[in-house]
Amino acid sequence: MRDSHFPPPPLIVALDFARPREALRLAGQLDPGRCRLKVGKELFTRGGPRLVERLVGSGFELFLDLKYHDIPNTVAGACAAAADLGVWMVNVHALGGRRMMEAARDAIESQAHRPLLVAVTVLTSMDQSAMREVGLSGTPQEAVGRLAGLAREAGMDGVVCSAHEASVLRSLYGREFCLVTPGVRPAAAERGDQKRVMTPGAARRAGADYLVVGRPVTAAPEPLRALAAIEAELAA
Repeated sequence: MRDSHFPPPPLIVALDFARPREALRLAGQLDPGRCRLKVGKELFTRGGPRLVERLVGSGFELFLDLKYHDIPNTVAGACAAAADLGVWMVNVHALGGRRMMEAARDAIESQAHRPLLVAVTVLTSMDQSAMREVGLSGTPQEAVGRLAGLAREAGMDGVVCSAHEASVLRSLYGREFCLVTPGVRPAAAERGDQKRVMTPGAARRAGADYLVVGRPVTAAPEPLRALAAIEAELAA
C-alpha cells in the first residue's frame, strides 16, 4: 500500500555517518515536514534500534535501508522487527528470490504498523562490467527490469532503482508501484562512488517517487540551505 500523502518534494536524506551523534546533529538541523531520513548499515550497526527510535520519535519518517538478504524465515523476522520500530519504509534485496520477498511481505501484513516494503534491484554503484564479474547477464537496465517484475509479482510495494530505469518501470507498472531512486545528485554536485546518477529534476520527470540524497546535504555547511537548493531545482 503506497503512501499517497508524501509532502512535495519527496526527498529522503541519507544519514551516511559513522557515529550516531553526527546523525542526530544533522537531523536536528533538518525539518521533518520537508524531508524523510534514511539509516543504512554502518549507522544502524553503531546506533542500533535505539537510534532509529530517537529519529522516529523526533517526527521523521524513516527509511531503514538494510537490504535484508537471507533465508525467508530470517528476513521475515527482520522485517517484522523493523515494523515494530515504527519505520516508514524497509527494504529487502530482490536477488533473495520470490519466496524470501513473499515471506517479508507476509510478515509485515500482520503488524499493527505496516511500513512500505521495497526491493533493491541493481546497486547504483554497479555498471555492466561489475555485473559480469558476479555472474549477472545483460545490461543493468535489463537486470533491473527482471528483478522489478519479480518484486511486483511477490507483492512488494515498489523497488529501489536508478533514476535511469525509472521511466521504463513507471510505464510497465503504473503509478501504484513505488520507485525509490538513490544516486541523485544536484547539477553542481560530484558523482562520488555512484555510477548511474541523475539530477533531482530529471529523476522526478523520469517517474521517481522518492529521491535519496546524501552528501550534497549531509556534507554541506548549511544542510537546510542545501535542501532548499534541491527543492528549488525541483521546482524549476
